[in-house]
Amino acid sequence: MILIPTSHAEHLVQGFDHLKLLPNKDGKRRFPDGEVYVRLPELTERHVLVLHSGMPEPNSGLIELELVLTVLREQGIRTKVFFSYFPYGMQDRVFEPGEPNSAENLVKKLVEWYGVEKIYLLDAHFWGREWVSRYPLENFSALPLLIEKARKDWGDFLLLSPDVGAERRTGIKGLKKKRLDSFRVEFSDLGDVSGKTVAVIDDLVETGGTLVRLREKLREAGAKDAIALITHGVLPEGIRRVKEAYSALYLTNSINRPEANVDIRQIIQQVLK
Repeated sequence: MILIPTSHAEHLVQGFDHLKLLPNKDGKRRFPDGEVYVRLPELTERHVLVLHSGMPEPNSGLIELELVLTVLREQGIRTKVFFSYFPYGMQDRVFEPGEPNSAENLVKKLVEWYGVEKIYLLDAHFWGREWVSRYPLENFSALPLLIEKARKDWGDFLLLSPDVGAERRTGIKGLKKKRLDSFRVEFSDLGDVSGKTVAVIDDLVETGGTLVRLREKLREAGAKDAIALITHGVLPEGIRRVKEAYSALYLTNSINRPEANVDIRQIIQQVLK
């Protein structure tokens, strides 16, 4: 099985045998008008793993991924996809009438239209939803890597999830979270954190508002210290806010961010085997 990274996943293939997407005649992956260009090299392998990260450009990234899968389907190549970060993963159910379940819709299209045999995920936000079992999905977690790296620096600590959604995905105790308005969040069921170092785990950080508020709550409850263990650094501003609020941030390179300090390539290696 040969590995083909899309543009946003090329930072993850160092040390792996892989094929790189080819540029256009101008040496670029985009036309002057911004439209996506895709050309695959000649394939001798009949089984391919496409590696894709859904950020930092979720929309054009998906177009590139679908064009890659179009070529592979037309050539009769057996294809699997590994999402280091799954775009639209938070839109994982119909919240309001007239909305789509964007996460399931994307999964369904990849499987039924493009013929993807298997989709591998890393800490998918929708993991645990009832519809997941209908598709050939396998979820890997970066949490063991994050914990291992943090324990080398901090020794023992208490693990805490910020809400019941994170508890559903990780199995680690989550707090009850009540949103008071667009700017304020209230937490309960913190437990006894007095004098303890607390490691707050979450699958992703966007604006960072919830994690920053939780840090304030931990301080009020007498926590000795607090660190953050995050798989996906979605937005730079949120990463900055979390870094300022917590004593340390452990962040994977599932998305190509300069703050990333935990490497997920061993999980990719596990999939390739």
